[in-house]
Parts: sequence; structure tokens; C-alpha cells
Amino acid sequence: MGTAGAIIDRMLETEEENIAYPAPGARPRRPSREHVAPHVVTLFGATGDLSRRKLLPGLARLSASKLAPELRIVGTSLDVYDDDSFREFARAALREFGSGKVADDQIELFVEKLRFVPQSEGPEALARAVANAEAELADDVRRLHYLSVPPQAALAVLETLRAADLVDRARVIMEKPFGHDLESAVSLNATVHETFKESQIFRIDHFLGKEPALNILAFRFANGLFEPIWNRNFIDHVQIDVPETLGLEDRVEFYESTGAFRDMVVTHLLQVLAFIAIEPPTALEPQAISEEKNKVFRSLLPILPRHVVRGQFDGYLREHGVSPHSDTETFIALRCQIDNWRWAGVPFYLRTGKRMAEGQRIVSIAFREAPKSMFPTNSGIGTKGPDHLTFDLADAARLSLSFYGKRPGPGMRMDKLSMQFATSETEEVTDVLEAYERLILDSFRGDHTLFTTAEGIESLWERSIPLLEDPPPVKPYAPGSWGPNAIHQLIAPNAWRLPFERAWRESR
Repeated sequence: MGTAGAIIDRMLETEEENIAYPAPGARPRRPSREHVAPHVVTLFGATGDLSRRKLLPGLARLSASKLAPELRIVGTSLDVYDDDSFREFARAALREFGSGKVADDQIELFVEKLRFVPQSEGPEALARAVANAEAELADDVRRLHYLSVPPQAALAVLETLRAADLVDRARVIMEKPFGHDLESAVSLNATVHETFKESQIFRIDHFLGKEPALNILAFRFANGLFEPIWNRNFIDHVQIDVPETLGLEDRVEFYESTGAFRDMVVTHLLQVLAFIAIEPPTALEPQAISEEKNKVFRSLLPILPRHVVRGQFDGYLREHGVSPHSDTETFIALRCQIDNWRWAGVPFYLRTGKRMAEGQRIVSIAFREAPKSMFPTNSGIGTKGPDHLTFDLADAARLSLSFYGKRPGPGMRMDKLSMQFATSETEEVTDVLEAYERLILDSFRGDHTLFTTAEGIESLWERSIPLLEDPPPVKPYAPGSWGPNAIHQLIAPNAWRLPFERAWRESR
């Protein structure tokens, strides 16, 4: 049996083994022989926006669905709350952002598991709160520390955890960006490793927790139709396109020191690129998949300034807190290449930006056109671009395969046709986990499959050195557009897939 078949067998065997991760699209369930220890979750930044919108609703849904182990949650932040006021904060968050997935009685059961310690009370108070929470659980209790804090605050949190003696039996989830260049990433990894082993560290990228991102792996390795043509002989180019309609809102200070490349490309788009480009892993296991991703990162050619378009939307310099001379990019498009046997010569085009025409998250695989056409010049063949396989990474979780087919009627006229699929069309649509829910669940289970490694993140920063040392000047673009005009020269003679000529079909 080939490698692809072995991987799928491995996916189907998860009920019998301690792999703890459902096959993409399968009904989530805990493997029968797996034991996930009870956990105390220490949530740093517990009253922040990420906690309110994603983490507390996600933990509540996991707890209510019985996917998660028995939990106690200790929140801490700069805000001054007590247990009761934090529980009321959580109730409000679940009612606003829980999407109706957690019933009122389940909300009440969940909030009873919450405790709060103001950060101002110091490590000793935090240690006592965690010890009290552990005393309510079984003897084999573990700890999960979620650092929902700005990157510059992460080291202070690590010092708190050391001072509180909360490192043993613990895992730690760290938010992006992980460093801002190679030197800072190496330094940060070294500092974190003074407290936690690499096996304890989970560097989160919520893009990889999305159902359609996992479907890329299933689509490639479960289907004999596509794996043989997933290479430079049949694929012309790849686009990973994540435009956003949102502006900066309350993230101006963060964005001024970060920009679109650090905020989105290193931490999200290049991680998705790795899923597209990896070789078949030897097994559907964290170490095997991480190693194949790291091979992709090692094969990535340096990102050169001449292959990059940086943009800044009109009006950015008038945003409160932005320097009037700011060179921070709110948009970036780039061409990169992977220098290995499978992908040599195939360009990967990445684009993302703020205040753009639409909010989309797509991966588009453009296949090479037939070497010779027997159809007449007026048949329409080739007039609407190459065949495409498109993954929609947004919550709709759709994919489409476009191709030329004959238009009904006399003569030989061609139209672009498509076959489409959406997760919403399946019976298991209610089983889809939100990205943070999936990644937190994997953290409970110690599964690093969808998380980045120290080696991987340092490789990406290393290949970013030419761009970071000599960035091209930012070009203006109008809010509501698709970016600066220079993006068309970047991708020529190809064209950007967005905006789509045709809308996705709606499910019936």
C-alpha cells in the first residue's frame, strides 16, 4: 500500500489508538482507549477581546460537548475582577459570541468552573487559585496556560509562571506573532526554553485549526485522483489570498510595530503554504507532519524585495496613534518559490491586506493548460484562464473544481463549469469545531500537528531577511479596492483569482 493509503488507514484507526484527532470531516469523538487527564486552564488576558470572542465561548462549548476533559479555569488580567464579576463577564461573552451553541443551563454549569485572580495580586495568589482548582479534580490533573496577551507581555507571564511554580505538568499556548525577525525569534525561543521544553509549547495559528485547512490534507492524500498531479508537471501556480474588509479598530499600536507581513504572512499564509506543499508524511502524527512542514520551510527560497508589493490604504496616516511618516504596510502581495524536486519553478502568490474590497480566505491551485488545443480559435477554450481547484478557508468551508466543458447546443463552444462542495451540505455540519476549539482540544491532548515549531518559525524569519532588511516603499491604495495596481505586474502573465468572476453557489 502506498504512503497516501497508509495515512488514511491511520486516520481511520484513531478510535483504537491514542492519536486523539478526528479525521477531517468526521464526527468528533474521543477514542475509546484514550484518557485525557483533567485540566486547570490558566487564562492570561482573561478579560481581553480574544478571550471574550473566542476562548471563553470555545472552552464552554468543549466542556458542554464532553470533548474536553473535566476543567477548572483560572482567569487573570490587569483588570480587577473577583469570581462573581468574572463569571458575569463570561455569561455576557457566551450570550454575545456563543452562536447559540451552548444552552443556558450549560452556561451556568460552565461559569461555576471559573475563578479569577487579578494580576496585581502576584504569583502567590495565582498559585493558590490553581492549587484550589486542582484540589477539586482528580489526582492526575494537568495544567494548560493560555497566553492571550500581547507578544511583549509574554516573557513577563513566563516569569510569573516560574515564580508561581506552575511549570510542572503544564503546557503553554502562545499567540502570534512569535518574534518580529530571526534574531528576536531565536532569542524568544531560547528564553521560553529556559522555562518550558519544546514538547510543552504550543505556538498557535488559528488558520490551521479550520476545517477546510485540514481538508487540504485529506483531499491530497486520500484521493488517488489528485496526489499524482500535485507537482510542478501539472500545477502552474498557487495563490493564497486573504483580503480583509476590516481596518485596524483598536489594534493601531500593535499594527504600527508589526505590519501585514509580520501579522499575517509569517504566522498564517506561509503556514497554509506548508500544508499545500508538504510531502506525504509517514503517518498522521504530529512529529511526522511537523517534520514535513519544516522541510518545506527549509526549501523556501529567500523572499526578495523585487518580488514584493507593499501597500498602505489611503487614510492610514490619519488613524489615531499612527506616525505621520509611517512606512508600515497594511497590504502585502509577494511571490515565493520552493526549491525542491516537487515544486521547482512553481510560483506561490500570497496576498493579504486591510480595508480591501471583500473578506475572503482562499487557496487556489491553477493547473497547467493542455499542451496543444484541437479546438477552433473561436471555441472559447482558454479564454477564462486555466482549470482551478479552490479551497475556501472561511467558515463556509467550501471547495470548487473548475474546468472547461461544452456549452449545450450546436457547434463546439466551451464554457467554464465547476463542481462545488460545502461542509454545510453534510449531515455532520453541526460537528464542525471552531478553530480555537480544535486547537485548545489538541493542546489538552498534547497533539502538536497543527502548531508551529521553534525550527519552523526560525526558518521562516531567516528566509524573510532580504525583505525585512530592504523593504520596498509602500504604495497607496483606495479602501475598498484590491490593493495597489502593481500587484498585476507581480503576478503577470497570470491573474489574481479574486475577485471571482462568479459567486459561490449557495447550498439548497
